[in-house]
Amino acid sequence: MIRKTTLKKHENLKGWLLSSPYLIFILVFWGYPFVWLVVLSFTKWNFMTPKKFIGIENFVKLFSNPFFWTLTWNTFKFMCYFIPMVLVFSITLAVAFTKAKKFKAFLAISFLVANVSSGVAYSIVFSQLFSSNGPLNRFLYNSFGFIIPWFTNPNWAMFSIAIMVTWKFLGYYALIFMAGLQMIPKELYEAADLDGANKRTRFFKITLPLLNPSIVMIMVLAISLSFGIFTEPYMITGGGPLNGTQTFLLAIYTDAFERYRAGYAASLSIIAASMSFAIIYATRKIIEREVDFS
Repeated sequence: MIRKTTLKKHENLKGWLLSSPYLIFILVFWGYPFVWLVVLSFTKWNFMTPKKFIGIENFVKLFSNPFFWTLTWNTFKFMCYFIPMVLVFSITLAVAFTKAKKFKAFLAISFLVANVSSGVAYSIVFSQLFSSNGPLNRFLYNSFGFIIPWFTNPNWAMFSIAIMVTWKFLGYYALIFMAGLQMIPKELYEAADLDGANKRTRFFKITLPLLNPSIVMIMVLAISLSFGIFTEPYMITGGGPLNGTQTFLLAIYTDAFERYRAGYAASLSIIAASMSFAIIYATRKIIEREVDFS
């Protein structure tokens, strides 16, 4: 009995030693900054003068500022554009990948290139492509007699940025769906064929329900991304027009490094992260289901 206890202690010690580098990394690069952020949110600090404790004043100012609700509305608007687009197109692309007879790996990698491309680089490309005199508007004008103010109209600007981000993450999310499709047993489709089910029925009764883990994962990634959009609005619109593309991360950057309101920016980041977590939690509770592939 004593030997078993000693052996168990040695195993526990070995486990702690093996995991200690990761735990130290988490404490240094996540735990400490998080605690510092929380402390900073209760202070007034401009990076130069000593910090002044002001309690919840930053949070009171935040919720009483109409600009905060503009940020919230813009973020939800982006999610309403981005999530349906990326879900529909990535599922379609994944199904197309699985039906391809040859060059599956090449097709998957070619779509994944967009995901690893520089945000600055593709923002410049899209700003030229969607400009008033760009090739897309020239085509629309020559073919249909009208142009679309992609980045100059508040009603179109966030939708245009959602198109850009969809293009960037389409291939990556399609690979996640493709992995989910490969997990579905072919016997289920064969049984459905014997029962006379058409393609539409097979997709909505078999494919879509069994893709639930992949859908939940992509929803979580997409919601997190929606609260972290920065490069595209910063590079193309600067948050305009009329604050139509202002995002939480852009506002945090502006408050912290242009207006030198570090405490206010910290409180904004905490609220944004809390909202993101709450929406992800609610989404998982609503749509996540246990899937049995047997």
